Amino acid sequence: MTVRRLARAPDDGFDHPLVPGLRSSVDARRIAEEVAFAAARLDELRHDPPGLLGEIAVLDDREEAAWQCFLVAWLSPVEAEDPWEGIRAAHVPWSSGELPRVDGVALGERTACDPGRADATVTAYRAWAAKSGGQVAALAGEEAWDPPRRFDRAFERLSLPAFNRAARFEFLLLASGLGLVDAEAWNLHLRAEPMDPVVLACKRAFGIGDPALLAQRLRALADAGEAPVAAFDLGLLNWSRGGAQDRIRAGSRAEPDAGVRERLERAMGLEPAAAEGGDDQPPGAA
Repeated sequence: MTVRRLARAPDDGFDHPLVPGLRSSVDARRIAEEVAFAAARLDELRHDPPGLLGEIAVLDDREEAAWQCFLVAWLSPVEAEDPWEGIRAAHVPWSSGELPRVDGVALGERTACDPGRADATVTAYRAWAAKSGGQVAALAGEEAWDPPRRFDRAFERLSLPAFNRAARFEFLLLASGLGLVDAEAWNLHLRAEPMDPVVLACKRAFGIGDPALLAQRLRALADAGEAPVAAFDLGLLNWSRGGAQDRIRAGSRAEPDAGVRERLERAMGLEPAAAEGGDDQPPGAA
């Protein structure tokens, strides 16, 4: 496991009630930038999925598509010229019933795969799917559920051995973005793992440790900036790493959505930076 220190910009007197943990306008701009990238990635997933995700999107076999979404979330794309290398190497068809071959494959920054427990994870996943007659049916749950409830229930039910919060969340984002299930994230499920890097980043940005209050404050910022809550998962993670220079792209070709970035900046009392400026713009606060 790689331990990273949360990147922190110098205190420049910034203060805003939506992000009470921040004391730097540079940090606030970085949040806007990284959430804007993550929002663009979600839009890309729905309309022009890259690489392996594009191949998954056109599969006629929905069970195979769901299985490959699981592998992408579990193994994670690598930050390299071919992000999908390890996932393709590990893949075995869902219909084969075989276990994926993970020893020695390239794993991405957000992998949940523990090679020593890989068989237990996949065996539990297959058992989870079998209880509902398939992966897609297990994800969909009850017909009467609305998309946020469907996301929550699937997230809860995917509590499998060595399948962490980030992987569960990403799996559901992929499955919903590629049209396999009608589900929508309205919170980041911060209670699931107190030491998850996204949870720690939330605590730093919002200045409180209680998961319920964190969720409320995050939703308030998302609403004020008209940004999807789901974008704060990867967005806050990348912000905690320092921003664009160390960004996890997860196979995405997207660039930050300028509209999302500007709305978030204004919501936090900042004048929007120039389109090409990003983190290099002079700090400023209302």
